[in-house]
Amino acid sequence: MSEIRVWVDGAMVEPGDAAVSAVDHGVTVGDGAFETAKIEDGVPFAVTRHLARLDRTMAGLGLPAPDHDRVREGVDAVLRGDPIVCGRLRWTITGGHGPLGSDRHDSGLTYIVTAAEHPRPPAHGAVVTVPWTRNERSATAGLKTTSYADNVVALARAKERGAVEALFANTRGELCEATGSNVFVVLDGVLRTPPLDSGCLAGISRALVLEWCAAEGVDVREDAMPLSVLEHAEEVFITSSIKDVMPVSAVDGRSIPWPGPVTATVLDIWQRRSAQSMDP
Repeated sequence: MSEIRVWVDGAMVEPGDAAVSAVDHGVTVGDGAFETAKIEDGVPFAVTRHLARLDRTMAGLGLPAPDHDRVREGVDAVLRGDPIVCGRLRWTITGGHGPLGSDRHDSGLTYIVTAAEHPRPPAHGAVVTVPWTRNERSATAGLKTTSYADNVVALARAKERGAVEALFANTRGELCEATGSNVFVVLDGVLRTPPLDSGCLAGISRALVLEWCAAEGVDVREDAMPLSVLEHAEEVFITSSIKDVMPVSAVDGRSIPWPGPVTATVLDIWQRRSAQSMDP
């Protein structure tokens, strides 16, 4: 495993050191928010957008607004030294020290920033659907919280089946999202993705695909779709901060040509536009 650089509340620490309290609310009940950004040649991508989404998650959890300067201090610290050519940057903000239950203490937030080399994603990948659902009416729907156990279980199921991602429906039976990615499908030549009220995360890469495609005249729509749309979609791709735009080559064992013509256009747009700025 590559070296993980760790910064906690103002200091660099060794990855294996005890640097967070055993009664931190992020540890005991998963009370916190996080963001993950890719690193290219030592520079993180779309930091401003990630900080804005962090604010939305913290507000949605009822936690105090995070200190962006504090986050950036940690980011600068873990990126100092030899450049990480291709990697993963993560910052996590928890509710701080708390009781062993769900109540909170006003103890101040805990700030954690990590960075490490990460292999580049494959050119394509298979996905599977899973029997569990996203609850679009959940208190944390659409928030990027540290309570990720559902995703851990679903991704393990996908990996057991040779897939790179697991796709969820929501409680209405609509296509929603993957464990750590948003999903796009092509139907009748039109690019579509689930709307935010499906319960999916407002992905940074998702937003950029929507904005950049619209700016270049690609017909892209946010539509509620049944999960069964995956049985006949002409093209499928997923987006995330680490995967960027990844063509899907199979869904539940059904092969899909990759990249199809629409996906190829999106890939071209992504490569051109993302090369113009590391903080779009």
